[in-house]
Amino acid sequence: MPITGIYGPDDFANRPQGQTVTPVAPARTGPALPMPSLEWTPEVERATAPLYERLKHVIPPIEWPLMAPTIHAINELKRARNAVILAHNYQAPEIFHGVADIGGDSLQLAVEATKVKADVIVQCGVHFMAETSKLLNPDKTVLIPDSRAGCSLAASIAGADVRLLREKFPGVPVVAYVNTSAEVKAEVDICCTSSNAVQVVESLNAPTVIFLPDRYLATYVASKTDVKIIAWKGACEVHERFTGDELRAFRDADPSVQIIAHPECPPDVLAEADFTGSTAHMINWVRERRPKRLVMITECSMADNVRAELPDVEMLRPCNLCPHMKRITLSNILESLLTLGEEVTIDPTLAARARRSVERMINLKN
Repeated sequence: MPITGIYGPDDFANRPQGQTVTPVAPARTGPALPMPSLEWTPEVERATAPLYERLKHVIPPIEWPLMAPTIHAINELKRARNAVILAHNYQAPEIFHGVADIGGDSLQLAVEATKVKADVIVQCGVHFMAETSKLLNPDKTVLIPDSRAGCSLAASIAGADVRLLREKFPGVPVVAYVNTSAEVKAEVDICCTSSNAVQVVESLNAPTVIFLPDRYLATYVASKTDVKIIAWKGACEVHERFTGDELRAFRDADPSVQIIAHPECPPDVLAEADFTGSTAHMINWVRERRPKRLVMITECSMADNVRAELPDVEMLRPCNLCPHMKRITLSNILESLLTLGEEVTIDPTLAARARRSVERMINLKN
């Protein structure tokens, strides 16, 4: 079913200006530990050899001695701090496979965050992911190595926008993609990820649903359900850059190539893909199909992370990097563990409201 309407900030004349969409994390503070040695030694080489065995297909041997000492130091500091590292699939391979304890897409990380026993969570992803971990673990210390790691989707909408949408469409339930700030999550009925968006929309048993903020994911959801969708004019700056012409060029060069795409991409891209699915669904598709040559239309570090696991699959990489995800580095993960910065904090009253929409998603039964 086509989207019945799409709205953005310019459609509300009384929209408050100069809003803060994402709370800024406090400065790096905390009881600092001494900087460990970052030399490439035989001990470091032995300790990190099993990790490099997994990463050798995506990290050249000449680069490993530069990364391994920091990876080794981070893994030692996790034990000293009783910390766990959560990493999104869009993180670089040396982070995703080298130091992360839990990796996955937004839904997987949200679910796993509820099971964490450690005192400290280091979120290797963007700010809204760290906020989600804090919402689900209010008594734990949640750190993000660089609080400037934002998201074009989260920045596209504020809590005031949701309130204006509710005024315009009274009684219509609101679904928010997890790629939103805690401020927005506090104003909606339930959250979703790309993995469960259709299921979440249909769980509301409503003829019409407001779905925000990704216009392309909303279009994809509308094509999979009879529920009428009212969308917001947000988009992921990484996925929006792909084009159908790009995909056709890959097929012209090699008709046997398989192409899979994320539903945050524009409709002309999805029309050219062999499969459309969330980050987790894309990875499972590759595991099951094992295509000889593959194009993954999403953030390109994910292709590296999948190839590290499945080296027999040749990846052709139309490389759109997320500049926000790439703010997270081995160096600032190490600093975060040394200083316990930057800590993510959320106003308790706002957090209580935002937590309900996230927990409602997690508790939704299949």
